[in-house]
Amino acid sequence: MTKESQHIEWKETWREEYLKWICGFANAKGGTIYIGKDDDGNVIGLEDAQQLLETLPNRIKDGLGIICDINLQTENDLEFIEIITKPYSVPVSLRGRYYYRSGSSKLELTGNQLNDFLLKKAGKTWDDVVEEGASIDDIDESSFKRFLEDAVISGRMPEVSGLGTFEILEKLRLVKDGKLKRGAIILFGKDPNKFYPNILVKIGRFTGADEDLIFHEVEEGNLIQLLSGVTEQLNRKFLTKRIDFKGLQRIEKGEYPVAAIREMLLNALVHRNYMGSSVQMRVYDDKLTIWNEGSLPEGLDYEALKRNHSSRPRNPIIADACFKAGYIDSWGRGTLKIYKSCLDAELPEPEIKPLDGGVLVTLFKDYLSEDQLRKLGLNDRQIKAVTFAKAHASISNTDYQKLNDVRKTTATEELSKLVELGIFTAPTAKGRGAKYTLN
Repeated sequence: MTKESQHIEWKETWREEYLKWICGFANAKGGTIYIGKDDDGNVIGLEDAQQLLETLPNRIKDGLGIICDINLQTENDLEFIEIITKPYSVPVSLRGRYYYRSGSSKLELTGNQLNDFLLKKAGKTWDDVVEEGASIDDIDESSFKRFLEDAVISGRMPEVSGLGTFEILEKLRLVKDGKLKRGAIILFGKDPNKFYPNILVKIGRFTGADEDLIFHEVEEGNLIQLLSGVTEQLNRKFLTKRIDFKGLQRIEKGEYPVAAIREMLLNALVHRNYMGSSVQMRVYDDKLTIWNEGSLPEGLDYEALKRNHSSRPRNPIIADACFKAGYIDSWGRGTLKIYKSCLDAELPEPEIKPLDGGVLVTLFKDYLSEDQLRKLGLNDRQIKAVTFAKAHASISNTDYQKLNDVRKTTATEELSKLVELGIFTAPTAKGRGAKYTLN
């Protein structure tokens, strides 16, 4: 049986609020509403089907300004209405409100979502819009010079010798009609926060729970400055071992791979929603996370990030400049580099997931972190035992009993489970002091 989906909706009777569903279909990929079907898609019939057939076209046209195909259908001598809505290339609103069909849900678009939607319908992206208040004086020459030096090394930049800053910006599609676009300010602006809020990266050092903040730093500036500034902050105060973005192939044993941190930061800066919250990086004892506002492109899910997938950047002009400088590639391989670099470093698989309207990427320092152990289904006593063994190199059944205030049978059972999972090696000798060791 057909189910409700991105393109199908069933309603038992007609209500004026269903104009919102039609609006959502028109703004997305189109779809069909059946009036006279129950929640399972069974035809239950309409007494006023003929009247609806005559009045619905004008209701839709007057409310939405669009035309739908409306058909009277019959099944088992029961009549129902079929309303077919085609996708529209222009934004469609209902009394000044915009709706969008996502999966089997109707969403009202507001705030940043609405801005992105309207830009997309106009064939533009956020970074492609002219910033009326900006001039060439707002470009930081040192950042621009560094970008050009990196672009020469990458070999991806077209010949620009003899050209001035403004002319090169034109070649990068960062200028229109003699005015700078938003992308130019994000990439090279002297003070991007003068034009847009939250062009910064917050870095916090935590122990245990998220409320246990020890200290934090804030890095502000354009994208070029943030790439180096965040790295310097991490090296100065947050990480045990230094990282160097020029040494991409080096794997830091026991720490986080340079390539993974680089790709995490670049993805967050290139693909973020620049009218939303700042990028946030959290460093814990056993993991490192980075979050940026902005969902994945439509049609791309999180499992796709583990395989080859098409590149569809949120900010394509910014992404193109970063490609020319050699910071990113244009094949959607950034997330693959994160996964592979952690695999090469013999670290747990990174986690990339949606969170609070954005994307959260997590690197785990080792397989025995609390997060990883909980994923394996360990209880609090077993996690405490692993922590004890990490500190003392081993643990005995007696140690387990004292540590968790449990009987020997419970300790034996739970230690055996840790052996089954490959976390501990069972003692070869028997006796009160026999030790379980970490693998």
